[in-house]
Amino acid sequence: MSGDFSAGGGLHLRLPATSANLGPGFDALGLAMSFYLTVDAIVSPDGEFAIQATGRDSDLCARLERNLILDTYREVVEGAGGTAVALHLLLHNEIPLGMGCGSSAAALLAGVLLANHFGGLGWTGYQAMEEACRREGHPDNVAACWLGGMTASAMKEDSGKSAVIAATFGQESTWGLMLALPSVGLATEKARALLPDSYSRIDAVTNVQHTALLVAAFAQQRGDLLRIAMGDRLHQPYRSEACPLLPLLLPLADRPGVLGVALSGAGPSVLIIYERGMSAEVRRAVAEIAGQVELIVADTSKGTSVVVT
Repeated sequence: MSGDFSAGGGLHLRLPATSANLGPGFDALGLAMSFYLTVDAIVSPDGEFAIQATGRDSDLCARLERNLILDTYREVVEGAGGTAVALHLLLHNEIPLGMGCGSSAAALLAGVLLANHFGGLGWTGYQAMEEACRREGHPDNVAACWLGGMTASAMKEDSGKSAVIAATFGQESTWGLMLALPSVGLATEKARALLPDSYSRIDAVTNVQHTALLVAAFAQQRGDLLRIAMGDRLHQPYRSEACPLLPLLLPLADRPGVLGVALSGAGPSVLIIYERGMSAEVRRAVAEIAGQVELIVADTSKGTSVVVT
């Protein structure tokens, strides 16, 4: 997925949903999941911006004002000194908005990739990812969206500009993924406002230990590590009140076939990792504990697909 995507013609993008943090990996770990935002873009034949959208929240995805994809596209092109030509977009969205599933990361990355292509910026895919990370403010979701699999990432200052260091693995994971979605979303800004300004040493050390175990679990496909490794002390305890499914579903980690449970991103959705073939049992367990909530079953995604048409 590296390379120059500034060639002429239309552009087809398929960007996966992502779950960040995965328990202790706050702002550092992300997991790409196999449901997507799909974008087909061409230069508008009539010189006017237009969006046709299907799927989840299609009315919000189709609006031209305050649209994160279009706003990002314009800002990146104009920031590079170019003129943003009008585009016609066909969108199909499978990613819930405001549910901790990386919808903003996918939209930001889509906007940057559109700017790179139609603005002729000549960036590599990795440079486009870095720009989207800077706009997001943290790299976990965007890096996972671009690279796929389970991604560890960090941002550092390089000559006054933020650069992203990222590594991905686990694309061939055999584990099943299930997201439990409440009926009401939670804005990331509100979720971040719930966090304290400082933490105790024991909480910080515990999270470092768990994060190391979590990376090892994905790298070696050690499901036996996940129940402990996905334990968190930095953000989940402070977000539980605003994410009522979390305290209900955390005990699922003790059920046979369930490997680990954590808040998905900033919430309010909850990610359940389970042994392949146990989907029906996990569904029944969720219904038993939390009632009838919406569930999305997914696999690990291999990342963003970019095709020049």
